[in-house]
Amino acid sequence: MGFFTTAAGNYDRHIGRYGPALAPELIAAAAIRPGDHVLDVGCGPGALTAALLRHGARVSAIDPSEPFATACAERNPDADVQVGAAEALPFAAATFDAALAQLVLNFMADAEAGVRELARVTKPGGTVAAAVWDYGDGMTILRTFWDAAKTIDPEAGDESQMRYCTPDTLGALWSAFDDARVTEAVVRASYDGFEDLWAPLESGVAPSGAFTVSVSPERRAQLKREFRSRLGVTDDPFELTARAWVVSGRRP
Repeated sequence: MGFFTTAAGNYDRHIGRYGPALAPELIAAAAIRPGDHVLDVGCGPGALTAALLRHGARVSAIDPSEPFATACAERNPDADVQVGAAEALPFAAATFDAALAQLVLNFMADAEAGVRELARVTKPGGTVAAAVWDYGDGMTILRTFWDAAKTIDPEAGDESQMRYCTPDTLGALWSAFDDARVTEAVVRASYDGFEDLWAPLESGVAPSGAFTVSVSPERRAQLKREFRSRLGVTDDPFELTARAWVVSGRRP
């Protein structure tokens, strides 16, 4: 996941700008209560961590990207933040009241192992929950980006091809939990204009940014024009919507 070793600010300006709006949706789905001890797995620069702290939770957080974990710790000094992977969490069994994973499940090297680890460190009866984008239809910026990318490279990778980004696959992954369910959450993000949206892609952040910097300057200019045209936006401020699937269940 080298495309997540960039500076945290690049992620903040790209998909990270949706994180603060999505975090309360995940917290609500997981029924987090003030005082709960919650683990934020794949915390990134800390959008969910911050929301959990505001909610009154006690928070531990972990991310495999050192720049992201450092940013999360600096922004959330009241949280215990570590560097590490979901598949090998450095916590004792039954430590947390809940374990949450926002926008990381489908980037885990082994999602099934990662979910088992989330369950292991959660107390019996505690909640394990995650949110992933609806890459196929509903996450406007990414769906439009990949549709534009395919006009210059029909073989361009597409995040909708990753596992665990549909209600059925998420439900199957959560089949061992009690009261498992998948709901949707639609959030919004604001942009000052198209250049505000485009600039972080040039940093190589996330799969979309990695694709952007991998093509020649001529094809990148073509991609930029096609992307802007498909979005139908100008240099004036605008908003885009993004749909996420939220899965939750209780550890038996």
